[in-house]
Amino acid sequence: MEFLGGGGGGAMDGWLAWASSVCCHPVAIFFQLKGCVIYLVLAAGWAYNSVVRAQELRRIRTAEAAGNSLAFLYPNLDDLGHSAQEKLPRVSVVMPLKGVGEHNISNWRSQVLSMYGGPLEFLFVVESKEDPAYESISQLVHDLKGQVDTKLLVAGYSTTCSQKIHNQLAGVDAMHKDSKYVFFLDDDVQLCPGTIGSLVAHMIKYPEIFVLTGYPFDIPSGSLGSYCIYEYHLPCSIGFATGGQGRTFFLWGGCMMMHAEDFRTDRYGMVTGLREGGYSDDMTLAAVAGANGRVISSPERAVFFHPLAKDLSFSRYWNYLRKQTIVLETYNTTFNYWMNRGLFFVHCWLSWSFVFPYITTSLHLMVAMRVLMGGSPEVYSSCTTGLLLAGCVITSTLIELASMRHLSTVVIDLCNALSPETDPVSICSYNYFKVFLATIVDNFLYPVSAVYSHVFQHIEWAGVQYWLENGKICQIQRGSRRWRVVESPKSGWSTQEIEGQFPCKVTFWTLLVDSIMNQSTRLKKAN
Repeated sequence: MEFLGGGGGGAMDGWLAWASSVCCHPVAIFFQLKGCVIYLVLAAGWAYNSVVRAQELRRIRTAEAAGNSLAFLYPNLDDLGHSAQEKLPRVSVVMPLKGVGEHNISNWRSQVLSMYGGPLEFLFVVESKEDPAYESISQLVHDLKGQVDTKLLVAGYSTTCSQKIHNQLAGVDAMHKDSKYVFFLDDDVQLCPGTIGSLVAHMIKYPEIFVLTGYPFDIPSGSLGSYCIYEYHLPCSIGFATGGQGRTFFLWGGCMMMHAEDFRTDRYGMVTGLREGGYSDDMTLAAVAGANGRVISSPERAVFFHPLAKDLSFSRYWNYLRKQTIVLETYNTTFNYWMNRGLFFVHCWLSWSFVFPYITTSLHLMVAMRVLMGGSPEVYSSCTTGLLLAGCVITSTLIELASMRHLSTVVIDLCNALSPETDPVSICSYNYFKVFLATIVDNFLYPVSAVYSHVFQHIEWAGVQYWLENGKICQIQRGSRRWRVVESPKSGWSTQEIEGQFPCKVTFWTLLVDSIMNQSTRLKKAN
């Protein structure tokens, strides 16, 4: 204790006194209180989302109590009648695949064993027969032969857009000519038996809807990276709680139902926009909807368990976050560009505004502990103000976490009710210390990832390297070979292979060299 009471303690007291006075400056107080407002706004949004999902859960429970044992499919018994079922339109389900993850096979089975009463086809699309998913899907198709209309398509390698979009468009080209709706699904979605039926019913009721989407509810595996992904998605869930014909600007590419005719006719040029340099399917379609005043909606039932892999390391989470932030660098129009730039700055500002109060609260608590240990009088000056601010931050955080837990409980209960044939998921397995830690880590890293994506315009997605320029994919690399995407007025979009061998593993330094070389090339062309 001699150290704490001696010169070292005096130096520490001096530093704490200075830091505390900075944190109690009116500007710092404003940012701390702004952080509290952000926590409370999130809590209010999650509370609203809980109400919307709980209403749907009550409808299911009420229908079950009235004798409808199939309320998880249709709340109204009349919808289960033969006359109603035979009028249902044909749906083509397109599933772009890449590799075989931990939960993929069980997810695929949940998708193809849908209890939809109308004509239904499933189109599994892989890039090549060498993809590990090809063998697994071939076996699944063989096992379900005669029970479900399934097809396995080989799309080939993408040349002018992301591989996912390339696979999706290959599925669209192969869908049945009489399909009224096309339903895009990711391979990491655990579908409920009545999902397709409820989405179709919603599209029939509101034919003006352009895209019907859903929300993935993450089931963390226990690693910090999985909790970071869970926390990343939760704020977005507020935008999906529209209910009825409610309009939203949020669109999740893992679950999108659209009018098939819109793709056949290339309405609004959306197919062209996707094929010619498109990276993100959901951001592109959301931009099309916004530019043309079309409706994106998300019904109450469109929520799915999204089990995360047990081996989801922090590096995989970082790559996932990079895939989310790189979409802000994609755009089709000038309006879309400025909208994404606005999202970039607002999201970064809010993320670090979220983190800042926790830094100051840590300092306030350190000052309080030093006072209790008998610190010098200079430490006392701002202790009371600091503790009041820390109390505000802690209280608003507890309210936020309580609202988050309540939403998680309601959504888990709803998903369990919509999938009675599966083992129920419990909220008890959630570690809320990791949830709290993930909120700080994710919001701190988001601006870092966004700036990194903006500077280097590069992402690795499922083993393929993509570079962006002017909002479009401009280069694609597989292995050590790289191609440049070019646009020709006569022949349209195509690729030209770039001579040379390129490193298979792209690092910060190789990206830095690429960035410098590309910048020098642009300057030469400008001169």
